[in-house]
Amino acid sequence: MDLPPDVQERVVCSITAAIKYEIPANILLAIAEKESGKPGQWVRNSNGTHDVGSMQFNTAYLQDLSKYGITPDHVANPGCYAFDLAAWRVRLHIKNDKGDIWTRAANYHSRTPKHNARYRADLIAKAAKWADWLENRFIKEINKIPDAYLD
Repeated sequence: MDLPPDVQERVVCSITAAIKYEIPANILLAIAEKESGKPGQWVRNSNGTHDVGSMQFNTAYLQDLSKYGITPDHVANPGCYAFDLAAWRVRLHIKNDKGDIWTRAANYHSRTPKHNARYRADLIAKAAKWADWLENRFIKEINKIPDAYLD
């Protein structure tokens, strides 16, 4: 893989979670890059909440999920759990929220229009870069598979 080791988990987990939750992989990869969290990371927000782990999952959302046994430690740990939870949440935004897909996906960060718009603009640029990366790594490789293997 042509990625630095610290980015490999982010990419593998994002693609796997995007497939599992049937959302565009380039969007989840863009969110993961934008959040750029790390396992074990806790970032305090001005409103008293924290963003936790690789996907900087906000503790306000985790309060609602505690009834299912999901804790901040689950999303703070290394591995793909945080990406799965983020993909689940992005899927809900894409399916249930109003606006275009970019506004819906940017709701992962904030529904406040000013914050959403700024995140949305950056998300679109990052998602375009990741779409190109995915196409170059996967689509071209799929096209190299001999037809005999595809029957």
